Amino acid sequence: MIIYNVTLKVDNSIAGEWVRWMKTEHMNDLMKTGLFTDCRLCHLLGQDETEGITYSAQYFCESMEQYNNYIEKFADRMREQGNKLFGGKFIAFRTVMEII
Repeated sequence: MIIYNVTLKVDNSIAGEWVRWMKTEHMNDLMKTGLFTDCRLCHLLGQDETEGITYSAQYFCESMEQYNNYIEKFADRMREQGNKLFGGKFIAFRTVMEII
């Protein structure tokens, strides 16, 4: 099992709107690719939130092949949507992990 993890620092001024968009649009659109089996959005606790709130969006897929398929066919478009709506108001750091 592969976890595609996106850790984001989201500006306080858009945090509520961003969470709503993530939960009602972005994560649903990502799941519609058919490449992921589950997803979740987490709020990282114990972080300094003076410059923004830190979240972790996690997407689960069965194989690196499925993850690579997502990156090749969908990732650019999905990232563009977030940048179009919230560009300059968040920073994203992406990692890929394997459950062992």
